Amino acid sequence: MLSHMALVKQFEGSSSFVRRSQWPISQLRQVNGIDATRDCPEFDLVFENGSDQWIAGSAGEKCVFVQVLHHTCQRFTPERKPEFINCHSKLLGGNSILHEAADSVSSAVQKASQALNERGERLGRVEEKTGEMMNSAQHFADTAHKLAMKHKC
Repeated sequence: MLSHMALVKQFEGSSSFVRRSQWPISQLRQVNGIDATRDCPEFDLVFENGSDQWIAGSAGEKCVFVQVLHHTCQRFTPERKPEFINCHSKLLGGNSILHEAADSVSSAVQKASQALNERGERLGRVEEKTGEMMNSAQHFADTAHKLAMKHKC
């Protein structure tokens, strides 16, 4: 279970990230997207003991972060969920990128499962026909053998 959020920083020229600080997610009280009408990388996080102003690498990164944070809070903070203000409703509702991706994966799995079932049914029919052909061939061979024996005498 996710219990803390961490502030990480990547320094110029480095490929690694360094944790600067962390907070229990249960202390998060508000996520302020600053402006729900335009894409901007800035947002504020308000905790029990203060607030922090953030600037994401891009507006897209902020959107993904807010979606993941909202989903995480909905799932793991049942007693006191933080307030999300000035955030585009697409980020918080059922039509989020995360939900669309999950729906897309679910749909693909369902289609693959259906295709496998259909393939299994076709293979079953082929196996059945093969068995019938084997029986027919054996019957033909038996009849031919009997006929050959009858004419041999």
